[in-house]
Amino acid sequence: MIAAAQDTDLAAALDRGPRTAERTRMCVATRTVQPVSDLIRFVVSPDGEAVADIKSKLPGRGLWVTATRNGLFEAIKRKAFARGFKRDVRVPSDLVDRTERLLERAVLDALAMAGKAGLVATGFGKTESALDHEDVVGLLHAAGAAADGTRKIDAASRRRRSEASPVVIGFLNSAQLDLALNRPNVVHAALLAGPASETFLARCQRLERFRTGDQHHQAGEAVPN
Repeated sequence: MIAAAQDTDLAAALDRGPRTAERTRMCVATRTVQPVSDLIRFVVSPDGEAVADIKSKLPGRGLWVTATRNGLFEAIKRKAFARGFKRDVRVPSDLVDRTERLLERAVLDALAMAGKAGLVATGFGKTESALDHEDVVGLLHAAGAAADGTRKIDAASRRRRSEASPVVIGFLNSAQLDLALNRPNVVHAALLAGPASETFLARCQRLERFRTGDQHHQAGEAVPN
């Protein structure tokens, strides 16, 4: 009876493909039902390897795991992939790190889209100007940016009359910002209101939750690389 119950739980953690309409799924490791936004979907690649499906779009049946490093470690420890898929599944030794890199890539892709949409003002002067004249929803400081410049921009942000303070992102380095925004030497930038900016901030929060394990961790509490 216990084995049958476990099989039922694992079956509930499976989906039938990326088009599932359900908004909640069961974590294969903890067996708790959670919103899809708090989980990461995994599928089996054609060569039998477990792969993170960050955007939940890859074909085939998938398993869902709590979207934290500890949650994924637990799923690996419990051999949840082989039991859940009922087949041999190769789990890379660096699956946790690979998944984190994919989440970070999704953050940078979203930033690039925000830049192409004209929603990112780069440079110290343009960032200060945006704080005075635009609806700024986020501030980006390159990891390791000079404290003086960061302090001045943050002070300008606090002087704004808007009730909502911009989210502060500080875990991306200058090289990553340069590449995403297709501009050299990006140290400070302002993120303007818009759908692409909302996507970027949501992906930042998801990445930071994966790193910290804190379900309520905010993007402004950036974790340095």
